[in-house]
Order: sequence, then structure tokens, then C-alpha cells
Amino acid sequence: MIGQFYRALQKLDAEEMVKHYHPEVEFEDPAFGKLKGEKARNMWRMLCKSSKELKITFNNIQFNDEIGNANWEAEYIFNKTGRKVYNQIKAEFEFKDGKIIKHKDDFNLHKWAAQALGIKGLLLGWTPIFKAKLNNECNKLLDIYERRNRIK
Repeated sequence: MIGQFYRALQKLDAEEMVKHYHPEVEFEDPAFGKLKGEKARNMWRMLCKSSKELKITFNNIQFNDEIGNANWEAEYIFNKTGRKVYNQIKAEFEFKDGKIIKHKDDFNLHKWAAQALGIKGLLLGWTPIFKAKLNNECNKLLDIYERRNRIK
């Protein structure tokens, strides 16, 4: 299931990705914070629709009936600045009823911010204030995406 999830991401096929999510899924990462249910699914829909030059690789998939993990890497152009980003992510999963019920992505936010935002990210990307502002901005973009696509 984890491999299918990332192969779908490689193709920017959000619908294939989210079919592996449990209806009550909880997603978390440094950019969006915590998202539940349809918000988590819509985040992938938004990212797949708006991604430019996205290249995904993944490896080290390990799993059993209850938990799993993987490493994945993303190379893309950050839309807001046009800067190239190379991000290394560690993913953890929990399963319920044969679906992903919890998905947590972790990456070095300071390193990401320096690449995506340049000097501003380098100077501020490590601070809790930066993370809170980023979470707020990412969730505003998700809300706009949902309104434009009439998604709740």
C-alpha cells in the first residue's frame, strides 16, 4: 500500500493516493501541521494539481499489519518563489481496516525554508514563529482550494 501511495504521487494522481486513506485519517507534517479526514485528502489533491516539475523517489519501505514507514524525496519548484527545493522526508504510517489511519511526514523545516525562501528562510526557518506562520499560510491555501473547487 505504501508503494502504491508513492507511485501515485509520482504520477500526481491524488485520487489514487487518497483511496488508501481511512475516512478518519490524520495527517501531519511541518508545513501544514495536523489535518484530518477530507482536509488531508484535499491537501494531496491541491499539491498534485499545483506541483511544477515534481520528481518523487522513495525507498526503505517497512511495514506490518499495524504500522509502516518509508523514506521519500521530493524535488520541485516552490510556486511562491520559483526556487528549486530538494526535500528528504521520513514518513510514518498507522493502519486500520486495511487503510492508512495516521500519516506523519517529518523533514528539516529549516533546510526546506532556506531552499524555498532563500535568505529569509535561512534566517527564520528554524523558529517556532516561522513554523506557525507557515502552517497558517498553507492552511489558508488549502481553504481557498476547497472553496474554489466547492469541497468541504
